Amino acid sequence: MSASCPACLRDNFTVTGLSQHLAKSQNPDCQALYNHSRSQIHANAGQPQLDDELEWPDGDEGGYDMEEFEWAREGSGCGSDAEEGADDRWDDEPEWEPPVNQQYDHGDLDAMEDLAADEAMGQEQHRGHQEIQERAQGQHGCVIVPYPDSRAGQPISNNHTANVAYGAHLSNADEENTYHPFASKMDWEVARWAKLRGLSSTALSDLLAIEGVSERLSLSFKNANELNAIVDHELPTGRPKFKREQIIVAGEAFDVYYRDVIECVKSLYSDPDFARYLAFVPERHYADEDETVRLFHDMHTGKWWWDTQKKLDQHSPGGTIIPIIISSDKTQVTLFRNKSAYPVYLTIGNIPKEIRRKPSRGAHILLAYLPCTRLDHISNKASRRRSLANLYHACMSRVLAPLKSVGLDGITMASGDGTLRRCHLLFASFVGDYPEQLLATGIKFGECPKCDIEPNETGSNTAPFHLRKLREVLDALATLNEGSMSFVRACSAAGIKPIIHPFWEDLPFANVFRAITPDVLHQLYQGLVKHLLGWLTDACGAAEIDARCRRLPPNHHIRLFTKGITCLSRISGTEHSQICRFLLGIVIGIRLPNNLNANRLLRAVHGLLDFLYLAQYPCHSSETLQLLDDALTLFHENKDIFVDLGIRDHFNLPKLHATRHYSYMIMMLGTTDNYNTEYTERLHIDYAKDAYRATNHKDEFVQMTHWLERKEKILRHDKYVIWRLAGDVESEPHHSRPPDMTFQRLQTMPKHPTAKAVTIDKLVDDYGASFFREALARYITQLRHAEDPNPLHERALEILARDIHLPFRTLPVFHRIKWVSVDARGHGDATVTLDSVHARPQRRSGSGLLPRRSDTVLVNLGANTDAEAVSAGIEAFRVGQVRVVFSLPSKSLPLLFPPTVQVPSHLAYIEWFSPFALAPDRHHGLYKVSRSLLGGAKVASIVPLSKIVRSAHLLPNFGAVVPREWSSDTVLDDCNTFWLNSYLDRYTYCIFK
Repeated sequence: MSASCPACLRDNFTVTGLSQHLAKSQNPDCQALYNHSRSQIHANAGQPQLDDELEWPDGDEGGYDMEEFEWAREGSGCGSDAEEGADDRWDDEPEWEPPVNQQYDHGDLDAMEDLAADEAMGQEQHRGHQEIQERAQGQHGCVIVPYPDSRAGQPISNNHTANVAYGAHLSNADEENTYHPFASKMDWEVARWAKLRGLSSTALSDLLAIEGVSERLSLSFKNANELNAIVDHELPTGRPKFKREQIIVAGEAFDVYYRDVIECVKSLYSDPDFARYLAFVPERHYADEDETVRLFHDMHTGKWWWDTQKKLDQHSPGGTIIPIIISSDKTQVTLFRNKSAYPVYLTIGNIPKEIRRKPSRGAHILLAYLPCTRLDHISNKASRRRSLANLYHACMSRVLAPLKSVGLDGITMASGDGTLRRCHLLFASFVGDYPEQLLATGIKFGECPKCDIEPNETGSNTAPFHLRKLREVLDALATLNEGSMSFVRACSAAGIKPIIHPFWEDLPFANVFRAITPDVLHQLYQGLVKHLLGWLTDACGAAEIDARCRRLPPNHHIRLFTKGITCLSRISGTEHSQICRFLLGIVIGIRLPNNLNANRLLRAVHGLLDFLYLAQYPCHSSETLQLLDDALTLFHENKDIFVDLGIRDHFNLPKLHATRHYSYMIMMLGTTDNYNTEYTERLHIDYAKDAYRATNHKDEFVQMTHWLERKEKILRHDKYVIWRLAGDVESEPHHSRPPDMTFQRLQTMPKHPTAKAVTIDKLVDDYGASFFREALARYITQLRHAEDPNPLHERALEILARDIHLPFRTLPVFHRIKWVSVDARGHGDATVTLDSVHARPQRRSGSGLLPRRSDTVLVNLGANTDAEAVSAGIEAFRVGQVRVVFSLPSKSLPLLFPPTVQVPSHLAYIEWFSPFALAPDRHHGLYKVSRSLLGGAKVASIVPLSKIVRSAHLLPNFGAVVPREWSSDTVLDDCNTFWLNSYLDRYTYCIFK
């Protein structure tokens, strides 16, 4: 919504932009208006000059004395006012907001102050966003447009399946022995356990040396060396062996351990576990029949594959593209000895991202260990940096050299089902953090590795930029033979460092600048979120932020930082992710220095968090990408609050600028979970740290590569054994479809109750179910009369409920509800717990009393399925607090209900919160709820457990200063009003955002 300056009549300002214009303008009329607006606010304090800073009110900061407020930050201007005895002038001091001349098409009505209009606008916007979410979730269907040339990705012929071919390579295979070359099932399982569970060779040999162990287990090996001999000589090679080669740079030789890149791709492409899931041709997915809303998820739905297939068809029609995804990252393998490894990983874009991102599925392969030297023998720092870059590219060029020919000419490869295709291995994307991106592209520090934006404009959301032109860079690199000075000058003019033959120079159809991918872990969590935490700490005060963190109610998705978050050091990406789930809630209502209005700060945090969550959608549409850009714009429009607070001078951060490329890269290569560095960082544990621990720390890389080869052989043989035991059955092909963004899950309950017989009095006293008898009587009455043609009126319901006699004194009670994952896409994923709700009583532990825990939940008010509830939006849900989860005794059911009534197996006693407003708060976007009361008592009822959709998290409305008597255990009872936490998880975000 734009505004105009009433003094100089310039228009198209945002609210923040108009504020900055009035504060900085040299126009006398604008200055007069600015001074007049400030004189209205500071009438009692005299009129300040333009350069004066707003000051805190004089007098006592009130409230706590020093002993009581010992954790407060010394000299802090925030968080020192108690709820009683605070300086009254503080409340009388109006918050400063820059004057805005709001002129709209509807006369003089100020829409920003008209609450009814604001709510209606918010409701309409939310409904529009909900429809966008539904289309992105595929609820309106998915239209798949195939690649127009049917020859692309077509099979050439069929061969033996991967498992049959593997069995043929087993030496002296015994058809009767499924576990060959191991003598028996026990023999094989001990070998698998020894090689996959981190047991050292010495420990295994010592175990087998114990008298009688090897004989009683009937093992074919007596020690680790004999087992290694079986693995080395009798098991076929599942993945290629490592080679060792020396690279000479600056007169010094360095060892690089690497595998044949083509054989690595073959091993992934032919893996029988992936055969039915592979994508061979690009596709366009749309959310509507008119093909106007495009969907992006896996790599084959992006524009890069489609465009590259077109280019390939001009050269060699009928080929199958194998997108090569490379990632590199140096990591420490010891804590104290400063030993490092520099692994390079490879995967292919044909494998679905849900499989690639799980290390346990083995969809990444260790391609190489690069030298870890710092070249300390080169004293000149500039020369050392150039030499390090040239060493990196020399090694990578050697490793990836085979891709130059097979990219254009292709190579015949068999997938796991035995189908042969002509495959073209093309470098598609490079995954790495900012230093790795600069190293791979040759761009200077502080600049963007993708575009030509100036370093002093990276903080702008509107500064123009152009993607770097590969042709110009290649022309500069071609001047190498013209002499050193010409080469250096040409590279400098092209915007890159003088690198001698970078690894991507001759790769077909490759553009390294477009191959650089977004990095959610380092750019967002370890970058912008880390910065934001520091800014908020400076703005709001560490003591107050930590006090609020300690008083958040518990939830399955919420980590309670009992010591606060401002004192944490070396915060991991996972911890930043956990903090983001409640970060906005803890700054709502907080008091800023100089009594500055906090709305811009809330909008800035709101925008950045929205961008963070939207950027991680597993499926994007052209519409949700616009929401992603809108969220980034919201942050940029309000980020100057940190300048006004004196926290920042500028926002020229390369990681902030990188967010401007997210939409484009999602359209090109699919959603960010195709190439998140979080997944490759996890690989360091398996391929670097565990491998190093298995060595004797001398000439470690030779031992690490041998250890890894043996482990991979065991894993491959395990797949073969499972296939044999299953009866040699081959799976049917899997058809790709957009990820289900309703995040399906299954509610589960334990077979036996936590407490078998709990009295009703104990439910009232220990569980807090104050009106349990009355609520249960009402529920029984409602269920009895559920089929009546005329529903019961409230008065009749109350009268009939009074006559209900409960034929039991105790009830079986459950203390936990769980939701587990569903393998919705058929990828064979293991079941994991995704959510849980606790409803346990207060109980004694030693000499103390542990408080009860009664979690809050989202209750489905009428929709039959999760998908219907999401489609219905917020109207389909209401928040309740679960006090008791129980079952009715089976013996009592015939006494309470007629035979035709179906009684739910599990019920819950719920205390209700108010329904959601039509629209969220316009500054921070959260919905406000409060306790539902009737005559001062909490409103409660019994609901079937199936109506509980999942957990909900309520953020207390802390006010300016959080009451120190509140605690995490009691805040749901102490506080009266709350904000529903929309950032709890992706499902909650999709519904309420």
